[in-house]
Amino acid sequence: MPTVIPRRRFITFMAVAAGLPLLSRVGGAQANPVRWDGTALGAPASIQLYHTDEAQARAAIAAGLDELKRLEAIFSVYRADSSISMLNRTGVLENAPQDFIAMLTRALSLAKISDGVYDPTVQPLWQTYFRHFTASNPDPAGPSPRDIAAALELMDWRAVEVDAGRNRVSFARPGMGLTLNSGAQGYITDRVTDVLRVHGFDRMLVDMGEPRALSAKPDGSAWRVGIANPANPGSTVTTLEVVDKCVSTSGGYGTLFDAAGAFTHLINTRTGHTAPAMLGVSVVANTGTIADGLSTAMLMAPVERRQAILKAAGGQKAIYVTPEGVVSTVEA
Repeated sequence: MPTVIPRRRFITFMAVAAGLPLLSRVGGAQANPVRWDGTALGAPASIQLYHTDEAQARAAIAAGLDELKRLEAIFSVYRADSSISMLNRTGVLENAPQDFIAMLTRALSLAKISDGVYDPTVQPLWQTYFRHFTASNPDPAGPSPRDIAAALELMDWRAVEVDAGRNRVSFARPGMGLTLNSGAQGYITDRVTDVLRVHGFDRMLVDMGEPRALSAKPDGSAWRVGIANPANPGSTVTTLEVVDKCVSTSGGYGTLFDAAGAFTHLINTRTGHTAPAMLGVSVVANTGTIADGLSTAMLMAPVERRQAILKAAGGQKAIYVTPEGVVSTVEA
């Protein structure tokens, strides 16, 4: 059976290594980095902040992790009891949480801006690829054209009905499905950041799937975020210095359906075909909510539409990279 890589995005942090869940502090009375490493929505996650009081840091991170747990119960497609899973199962969600309404509204807005290049109702098509490649002896050519066409018929962001006044979300026709994985990680990053700020922290790097840098480091230097090489995610193609920004990266290499790398988790919502594995794009924006989702849209968007989508969706910059080290930038 093909190996499926359980990580949608790869961003290499300079001088930061992911590991098992842990909380650590280095140094003495000076403001020192305090780190937590774990997972969020099934992807590696981390918090790095600065403080002289480790007890206060632990309390803040504990509060942040409580917020992460709360939001995972809303957005995780891997939990049968989550809000999004209940919507996908029944076609309607009553008493939808405000966070769900807010994130879904952002996703539908991005779908409109991108003319459906980004479409959160892609879940039936994703499931078609997943079922195909996890079956015994799957055809290496991928799902049949008939199966892809059937899934495409179930996709339409305009058929998601949101009644914010009644906290109700529903699908206009049966069989539809929603995923906010490309978007929710950035949203959760922002919410966890808010919790840490309430606890008195103003210098931090929070990554719940998308890294957001708040202020500079205590020495005044920027946070350094390395953009991964699509062919070798453990190495970097280029490095960004960020202060009060979020960086969201999308690339087909993040999750591969087949061992050959011919089919990836990012899917063209018009054709049903998957994006190439060896191309990545990183979007820089003020918040994770803006950056996440937009990076997926920018990866799939036609070249002539990239700048217009980036600007309309609130992004600032998009950096495209290839394994050969080719870097091109689109400015809003």
